[in-house]
Amino acid sequence: MSGAWTSAPTRRKNEPAVTLRSSRLTGFYRLALAERRRQVAEVSGVTLERFAAIDPGALPLAVADHMIENVIGTYALPFAIAANFVVDGEDVLVPMVVEEPSVVAAASNAARMARPAGFTSTLTTPSMIGQIQITQVADVVAGAARLQAAAGALVEAARALVPRMTDRGGGPTSLEVRTLATDPDGPDGGMLVVHLHVDVRDAMGANLVNTLCEALADRIAEIADGEVGLRILSNLTDGRTVTVRCHIADAELGGPAVRAAIAAASRFAELDPYRAATHNKGIMNGIDAVLVATGQDWRAVEAGAHAFASLSGTYRPLAVWREAEGGLAGELAMPLAVGTVGGALGAHPSARLALEVAHITTADRLAAIAGAAGLATNLAALRALATEGIQRGHMALHARKQHRP
Repeated sequence: MSGAWTSAPTRRKNEPAVTLRSSRLTGFYRLALAERRRQVAEVSGVTLERFAAIDPGALPLAVADHMIENVIGTYALPFAIAANFVVDGEDVLVPMVVEEPSVVAAASNAARMARPAGFTSTLTTPSMIGQIQITQVADVVAGAARLQAAAGALVEAARALVPRMTDRGGGPTSLEVRTLATDPDGPDGGMLVVHLHVDVRDAMGANLVNTLCEALADRIAEIADGEVGLRILSNLTDGRTVTVRCHIADAELGGPAVRAAIAAASRFAELDPYRAATHNKGIMNGIDAVLVATGQDWRAVEAGAHAFASLSGTYRPLAVWREAEGGLAGELAMPLAVGTVGGALGAHPSARLALEVAHITTADRLAAIAGAAGLATNLAALRALATEGIQRGHMALHARKQHRP
């Protein structure tokens, strides 16, 4: 049994604040590191001085010591730029932080193939779910009915707790009641869970949602005639999703035979969860690299992505590829909870620089770019598998890694 009370959410446009001159950086990988910085600065409009944020020691130990507990130092990873991306008609330099060779090269190469049409995105309202668990409910049917009747008042009470977010067009939007257990003599008695849906605007929103859940829990338990259980957000953010699409022409792929082989590899992932896990790992190679660079909770996104992939009861691929007229059509759909305010962004200079280089000012834009990176790395992996095999280029880059100055 379930029900929901909803107030109309406000949709936002996904537009970069500044137009990049071009993300097509021919021969970028051949340049010396200093020259790459100069070129990124010139193209993005970010001054060279700002790149001190990714120099060794840019995260001071004193700052690190206040970010997490028991700090004894900092740990560096390579900060790179994936080139050639066009997302929603705008060129973008995609920041990536990752330790694995070939991820950045693969993303850049796939983005070059997709460049004529580019990647396009569709985003839902940035709605997070807060769960309030109510246990020991003597009559779950009556308790759920009372909660549904009170849903409008509960949402308004929650909105009053976050007036500034409400003024910005966000805040709590709806309340849903779900029944999880009906046996009053079972170990939990009757169990209900209330989902509070919150439009968090440009925040990831975890702390806000958790605060709201804790503030409403006692009142909800009283209405349901039960006891308060857990009060915390869900990382299965299926109300906050991104869909990214692209079309790759046969001439860019390497011909109709390559197109057919990639489509067949996609079908393999759709039929077999063992293959789907590796297929999705290739997607997360690109997404996680963008999320780490921009200071996001990449573990939350990973958890949500894999839960979303399993919603049908079988683990499924997050992206699929189909043969289309003269080429290949790809589509990625997944939850992607990210933010451009709060979290580590206020403290971490490298994360702020990443947003600046990519001209990211909204969570929508960040989600679109991360999704495009994931679809790109998936395409690159499937194309390699369908042609020369994954190891040839991958191991060549591993060998390069072993040659240290």
